[in-house]
Amino acid sequence: MIKNTLSLHHIIRESSLTDNAPLLIMMHGYGSDENDLFSFASELPEDLFIISVRAPYPMQPYGNAWYAINFDADKGKWNDSEQAKESRDLISKFIDEAVEAYPVNKDNVSLLGFSQGSILSYAVALTYPEKIKNVVALSGYVYEDILPQDTTKDYSHLNFYCSHGSVDQVIPVEWARQTAPFLNSLNIKHQYSEFPVGHGVAPQNFYEFKNWLINNN
Repeated sequence: MIKNTLSLHHIIRESSLTDNAPLLIMMHGYGSDENDLFSFASELPEDLFIISVRAPYPMQPYGNAWYAINFDADKGKWNDSEQAKESRDLISKFIDEAVEAYPVNKDNVSLLGFSQGSILSYAVALTYPEKIKNVVALSGYVYEDILPQDTTKDYSHLNFYCSHGSVDQVIPVEWARQTAPFLNSLNIKHQYSEFPVGHGVAPQNFYEFKNWLINNN
C-alpha cells in the first residue's frame, strides 16, 4: 500500500493492530530505494506498522540518496553534510506527519536504517530523541558532523541495535567500532554485533535484530 500525501514518498505494511501500533520506519542506503529494506517487512512481527521511505535526492540512472557523496581528486571522498542535516530534519518532520496520518503509537517509534540510512537513523535519534524509542543501525556509523552540539538532551529511554560486517569494503569496520564507546559516553543503552560479511546483512544478522525488535517492542 502506498500513500504519498506526506513529505517523503513511502510504502507501508499495516499492523495486525487497528490502533496504537508500534511504528517502524525503514531508511535505505545510498543508491537504493524504498523497496530494498521493505523486503524484510513480511518477516517482521505482525504488530509493527512498517513504513519504508524513499530518500529525497534522485540519482542517475536510478536510485536515491539521503545526501550526496562526492568523489574529488583533491579531497577524496566526502559527504555533503548540509544535505545530510536537511534529510535529518526532513525525517523528523515525516515522523510527525506519520503519527498523525496512521494508527500508530507516537511514543513507540523505531528507526531501521542501512548504510546511509543507518547514519541518518543515528542523527535523527540523537537530535530528536523525544520522537524515537529504538534504532536498528545496520552497516553505518555515527557521523558527528550532523549531530547537535548540545548533547545534554534526555537520551535515557533510547535503545540501539548496531551491527556491521567485519570485512565491509564500503564503510570500514573501524568506523563502526567507535559507535559503542560513543553511545557509552552518553549513557545510551545499546548492543553492537559484527558478522563476517561485507557491506550487507547476513541471515544471522537479520535474525538477531528481528529478535532484538521483538524483545524491545
